[in-house]
Amino acid sequence: MVQKFIDGFCKVLNVVIALCLAVMVVLVFGNVLMRYGFNSGITLSEELSRWLFVWMTFMGAIVALKEHGHLGTDMLVGKLAPAGKKFCLALSYVLMLFICWLLFSGAYQQTMINMDTTSAVMEVSMAWIYAPGVVFAVLGGLILLTELIRLLTGQLSDEDLVMIQESEESPHGADKA
Repeated sequence: MVQKFIDGFCKVLNVVIALCLAVMVVLVFGNVLMRYGFNSGITLSEELSRWLFVWMTFMGAIVALKEHGHLGTDMLVGKLAPAGKKFCLALSYVLMLFICWLLFSGAYQQTMINMDTTSAVMEVSMAWIYAPGVVFAVLGGLILLTELIRLLTGQLSDEDLVMIQESEESPHGADKA
């Protein structure tokens, strides 16, 4: 049930990321066109584009975490026996959960501190610029916890124990010669 929620939510995030990118392109291109063509500009273009970029980055990190799309190396772990790989994977999940906790606590504090502060141009609460850290920490923690449970309950195969992508071109390192 949790896995279905995560899968569905990541599909929604992909659409939201595409929309953010489209809005950013329109705002920045429109602002450049207005400045050079009409000697004016879209006032909120720069600030809104920056905020969308922050949100888009954190949402993309959630999707990449779910799809094991982050780059890594298996030089040491790849040579271990399955028990060693399981231990290293479990340790990495525990460490990443701890980092999610640190990110959550810091981003939450900043969100609360900046709740009443407004941005210069859009006059929107600055809490919105720190909120994606909270969202990532919660959803990333949920993904990591789900994966850790799958590992501890034996639902991962030996091939799944090294969850890295060695090359941006190849999703499973198949381009090794």
